[in-house]
Order: sequence, then C-alpha cells, then structure tokens
Amino acid sequence: MEPGGTSVGERLRRMREARGLSLSALARSAGIGKATLSGLERGTRNPTLETLYAVAGALGVPLTALVLKPGDPPAAAVDVRGAAVTATLLEVFDEAGLTFELFWMRVRPGVAQHSPAHAAGVTEHITVYSGVLRTGPVHAPIEAAPGEHVSFRADEPHIYAAAGPEEVVANLLIRSPR
Repeated sequence: MEPGGTSVGERLRRMREARGLSLSALARSAGIGKATLSGLERGTRNPTLETLYAVAGALGVPLTALVLKPGDPPAAAVDVRGAAVTATLLEVFDEAGLTFELFWMRVRPGVAQHSPAHAAGVTEHITVYSGVLRTGPVHAPIEAAPGEHVSFRADEPHIYAAAGPEEVVANLLIRSPR
C-alpha cells in the first residue's frame, strides 16, 4: 500500500484521522451527510466535484490532495464532475507556501453549480475560451465572455453557470495557500 493511499476514499480517511476528526465532525464541517462521507471513504460512493471541494475545504487542503496520490502526475487524476462543471486537471504547481491547480473546465448550459467555500485565502482565476460564464461569489456573480478573465475569492460560496445556451470552455487556476 502506498503511503498516500491508493484511492480518494483512503486518502480522505487518512487526512481526517491525521487531524483527529471523527466522521461526524468532518461531515458537519463540510456540510455533507455522514453517510455520504462514510461512503466516500469506503469507496462505495462516487464523489461529485461539489462534495470533493466541500471536504477539501473543511480539511484545508487543495482538491488535488484528494484526487492524486503523492508523486503522481496530474494526468493520473480522473475528471471530476459536478452539477454543471466537468474539470480535467492539467497541472499542479507548488511554490513556497502556495499550491496552484490548473484545470480545463467545461460548464454545461441549463444548470448552475454551487461550490462551497474553499479554505481561507483560496482564489480562483478563470479564462473563458467559448461561451459566456457566470461565476464568482453567490451574492455577486460576474459574467465573462470568450477572451475575458475573471478572478475572485473562493473562500466563500460561489457559482458556475453558462449564461446562455452554449457550453462554456475555460481554464481554471486555483491558488491555495498551504
């Protein structure tokens, strides 16, 4: 067995236990059901993007800490899907005190995706290639058209939605302090 765990559930359980958190405490902190969290740890439930972000935020780790084994290249990560977003990890960059995660993102039209707050200090930076994206804090979303860039604090609940009938294609860079 690898030190970092071989599955999302195993890595999640190891991180939870290393922090001395019970299943109930982490579920409450992440705003998800205890049965959902238990199923994730056992590998009997497939996590959505929203659930992964909620758990990562509650643990204070970047998403890639859950979806990649230490030392694995980004290509080893599986695509993660949410209500509206499918994200493909392209690269992870580590600097002193910071982790940057670069994703290729598609946002399906007709549904909005609500993302829970990430850990304190996390920011998101999005460049839109096609479609019109409505994103940002739930209380004040902004729109970005092809060729435009938006940035916002992601340590509060935020939203992703296609603002029209066309799928949005964009890059998402998440900056997380360690």
